[in-house]
Amino acid sequence: MNYIQIFLSESGIHLRDQSGQQANLSNQNWDDFINQPDLYPTCQSLIQSHGSAEAAPFKALAPIDHQEIWAAGVTYLRSKVARMEESKESGGDTFYDKVYSAERPEIFYKGNKLRSVGPGGKVRIRKDSHWNVPEPELTLFINSAGLLAGYSIGNDMSSRDIEGENPLYLPQAKVYDGAAGLGPCLLITEKPLDPSTEIAIWIKRGGQQVFEGNTQISQMKRGHQELVDYLTMELSFPAGAYLMTGTCIVPDPPFTLQSGDHIFIQIEPIGILENIVQ
Repeated sequence: MNYIQIFLSESGIHLRDQSGQQANLSNQNWDDFINQPDLYPTCQSLIQSHGSAEAAPFKALAPIDHQEIWAAGVTYLRSKVARMEESKESGGDTFYDKVYSAERPEIFYKGNKLRSVGPGGKVRIRKDSHWNVPEPELTLFINSAGLLAGYSIGNDMSSRDIEGENPLYLPQAKVYDGAAGLGPCLLITEKPLDPSTEIAIWIKRGGQQVFEGNTQISQMKRGHQELVDYLTMELSFPAGAYLMTGTCIVPDPPFTLQSGDHIFIQIEPIGILENIVQ
């Protein structure tokens, strides 16, 4: 598959294609650049005219400036089951059962640049929560024209005990400082990602692996365009938006994240998003 990775760093924008050719752009505005109507051919042309197999090293930041981050929930069967289990005592389990089969998906606001964390950055767990998990999610980039224009990796940090106590507590369980891992790049492709694309996660604690899981995006009940259509139905995004698409890789209780844990989420050819729990 032909693709181009678009990285954001303190020194500018960096492009890299599937063959390893790279181009560095130091005078481009992130918001303007990624919202170009012909982004893929533009990047392809820039690599062809300015590209090199070798480029100066750079530290990738979260690929976000004025984009909003949203998220969809209960898009996989395993997610529905997990959310029903955590909210059974509060009586909220029926809500998750219904939304899985409903025409309208669950979509909620996740954050922005201020709340997000890039590659190698520190995600957080709430101090008023005792059951916290990462949620590895394929993340869609929707440009300012409302079109699905690329992909990234999202880490939807979640406080499951707060969410399970009452469905109305979802914003507190999902939205707080350091709750949205994003990166390592924005991937643009000539064709949509193959349904067999795998999402993998592993967590290390003290150098030892304490959790791992994987799935394919084909296991998602809802289509990508369906989620994009609902998000953009009554919302405009002048700088574009990211939409996390849900997960079915849910660590079973009593697993909970601890400070110092390393979270690795891999979706090729986007790459690996590594975050450290603060």
